[in-house]
Amino acid sequence: MLDINAIRSDFPILRHPVYDKPLIYFDNAATTQKPRCVVEKIENGYYNVNANIHRGVHFLSQAATEAHEDARRTVQHFLNARSSNEIIFTRGTTEAINLVASSFTDECMSANDEVIVSVMEHHSNIVPWQIQAAKKGITLKVIPMNEKGELKLDEYRKLFSDRTRLVSVTHVSNVLGTINPVAEMIEEAHRNGVPVLVDGAQSVPHMAVDVQALDAEFYVFSGHKVYGPTGIGVLYGKEEWLEKLPPYQGGGEMIATVSFEKTTFNELPFKFEAGTPDYIGSTALAEALHYVTRLGMDNIAAYEHELLTYATDKLNAIEGMRIFGQAVDKGAVISFLVGNIHHYDMGMLLDRLGIAVRTGHHCAQPLMQVLGIEGTVRASFSFYNTKEEIDAFVAGVERVRKMF
Repeated sequence: MLDINAIRSDFPILRHPVYDKPLIYFDNAATTQKPRCVVEKIENGYYNVNANIHRGVHFLSQAATEAHEDARRTVQHFLNARSSNEIIFTRGTTEAINLVASSFTDECMSANDEVIVSVMEHHSNIVPWQIQAAKKGITLKVIPMNEKGELKLDEYRKLFSDRTRLVSVTHVSNVLGTINPVAEMIEEAHRNGVPVLVDGAQSVPHMAVDVQALDAEFYVFSGHKVYGPTGIGVLYGKEEWLEKLPPYQGGGEMIATVSFEKTTFNELPFKFEAGTPDYIGSTALAEALHYVTRLGMDNIAAYEHELLTYATDKLNAIEGMRIFGQAVDKGAVISFLVGNIHHYDMGMLLDRLGIAVRTGHHCAQPLMQVLGIEGTVRASFSFYNTKEEIDAFVAGVERVRKMF
């Protein structure tokens, strides 16, 4: 289905040695590497189409504006949104969640109103709501999970009350790899008259996402996790909700008219895009989305699941191995500890073998507290990884285990 050798040739960094050893990059949940076409798109933008957009009448401004808005339409089609007005460019998932947390709370919440989140959320889907809790007195309710790392949907249903105003939940856990049943969760929320925000940072790079089919009010993701540049991301919002919410920031571009007496705001999507946007980043993100579309999201999902299964079987054969997250429906992420070896020591020693993994709490400290640990080693896979790399990784983990 995928020509892995041809794909790897598109990523020059994969040929970059680390400590005189071939790089094995298993930190894809943190950020993915970039194909040559994305980097070339950035270069072309700055060298050939660089001018501030939406304001200028000259040729370069018009060309840059069209490229930026064409990128918006690319994201619209990639997510199957109804309208390009529903696509807001942000700096990433974190800013997108902060935008919703701020604007939604201002418009729709008051003291003692509730937001439902899950125990496996990234800090970026916890802290913004805690900031609003400190400001407005709202309350967070937390969906628990079972021993496999799957959310307890029976408990989720019990969390709704007449004060529940929003559900904000991750599609895929960045630690456990759990693929949450967000379609079912959205249906339940809607039965209670509650809108839903879905954090798609770990889902958009690995599976096809159809926001109309899911029917979430808001869906967010980051460009750098889907083979695009850093500093660009997306908030999808249903048009009727984006119309209802107040702007998140003020400044240029998001206005219609300004006087010292009154300001009127611009139409969607510009109401939420104050200041000069990252028009180079948006076009590079669109190029990344074109790249994965050509490969086929279903092909990517199938191959990465094959890597996950292969690696899980190999790692389970290691003495003292503990894998956190055994969900039936799981993405290509393995978080683990071996015996009493500290996750930092394991990560540092694997690095000397040229193997890049992530160590620590993975911006999910509440989840670590539930698991009763300080952190894990996390290996996360991409379509450019291979079984041969997994073999070398497993051999490296075994080598470190024997050292301790």
